[in-house]
Amino acid sequence: MELIFPTVIIILGCLALFLLLQRKNLRRPPCIRGWIPWIGVGFEFGKAPLEFIEKARIKYGPIFTVFAMGNRMTFVTEEEGINVFLKSKKVDFELAVQNIVYHTASIPKNVFLALHEKLYIMLKGKMGTVNLHQFTGQLTEELHEQLENLGTHGTMDLNNLVRHLLYPVTVNTLFNKSWFPINKKKIKEFHQYFQAYDEDFEYGSQLPECLLRNWSKSKKWFLELFEKNIPDIKACKSAKDNSMTLLQATLEIVETETSKENSPNYGLLLLWASLSNAVPVAFWTLAYILSHPDIHKAVMEGISSVFGKAGKDKIKVSEDDLEKLLLIKWCVLETIRLKAPGVITRRVVKPVEILNYIIPSGDLLMLSPFWLHRNPKYFPEPELFKPERWKKANLEKHSFLDCFVAFGSGKFQCPGRWFALLEVQMCVILILYKYDCSLLDPLPKQSSLHLVGVPQPEGQCRIEYKQRI
Repeated sequence: MELIFPTVIIILGCLALFLLLQRKNLRRPPCIRGWIPWIGVGFEFGKAPLEFIEKARIKYGPIFTVFAMGNRMTFVTEEEGINVFLKSKKVDFELAVQNIVYHTASIPKNVFLALHEKLYIMLKGKMGTVNLHQFTGQLTEELHEQLENLGTHGTMDLNNLVRHLLYPVTVNTLFNKSWFPINKKKIKEFHQYFQAYDEDFEYGSQLPECLLRNWSKSKKWFLELFEKNIPDIKACKSAKDNSMTLLQATLEIVETETSKENSPNYGLLLLWASLSNAVPVAFWTLAYILSHPDIHKAVMEGISSVFGKAGKDKIKVSEDDLEKLLLIKWCVLETIRLKAPGVITRRVVKPVEILNYIIPSGDLLMLSPFWLHRNPKYFPEPELFKPERWKKANLEKHSFLDCFVAFGSGKFQCPGRWFALLEVQMCVILILYKYDCSLLDPLPKQSSLHLVGVPQPEGQCRIEYKQRI
């Protein structure tokens, strides 16, 4: 009898604990787990992640959890969850991305957490709307220089054309004029390594490098390139006003606050952030304009009204000119709406309630700009390319449309968003001013394999161009 009583107490205690845990789990969102330990539904999710997210939303409702590759990812798709994602102090951006930064650029987590806010403030200041005028002149010069390399006419894949323009233009503007290679062999090498690094960036953020040999080789190539060139990059000053480039300002903070050992790693991270989204946005913007004859005609009429009809002159594009060509800015923003990142993320640091569910600390809270931008409640006729919808945005006060979250929101919105918009606008203007352009292939589908950043096209999309006379 003496032995039975404690045993009963233990059994009842275990039962009570089990029921408590069950009750607690009942308040969690539906969870798609799979049956393989750690991997969960990683294989199914990885095949076509955007489709997986939408099918899960239809089946399980506006909030659900996906367990994959050791992570619990809780997706929110309606207003209450979106508001928590964007505004709650119980979720954190830095803790959500520290592992990604560590795996892709080998920046130690403690270094990233110590420097992120200081670097963000600097980047936001140098690339903010107040300072954009400092970039227009150099961007114009750099774009003209690269356009000369295209010759008077030709046919090539549009994505390659944009890469050949924006890789050197961006690097020369934000990093150092003499850093981008000019030798054809070295240029080809730069393109190959960056495309390999960018293409598998998402896998590199999750998987061991030994499983991604080409990606790992590309990463090491860029780290060695930065290590070799950083002394020269730091020593080079602007001939106009002795100001620092974006990379120089980044290196100054990194080396002041930590050590020189981290400089190549931050160079690589800044390079990826500068190129990975601007190039596909420029590609899709041009592809959308050229595949919509009425919009193409209106864009060309606007360019001719500001700069004239001939395409031989090396025009200068000012901020006043850009204000007169709002349709092009609308086209860029509408492109970004349609080709927004698959997900943005926050780490839950304290349990948070959404739609009567409790999201535990440790979960990754996920929001899909791609699918949010396709919700007809927020964007009528969401699948259509309708630049005119941006008339309603208060762009003079630098405000986007409600529920447009391609650049994130809150404290850590993309600090380079205004520079990226400026660069793509100028790229579109100068290409269409100089050349008569037409697509030789239908608008391609987007790649369905990735969630991070603006999606790349799937397959080729050739453009034929001929200098306007």
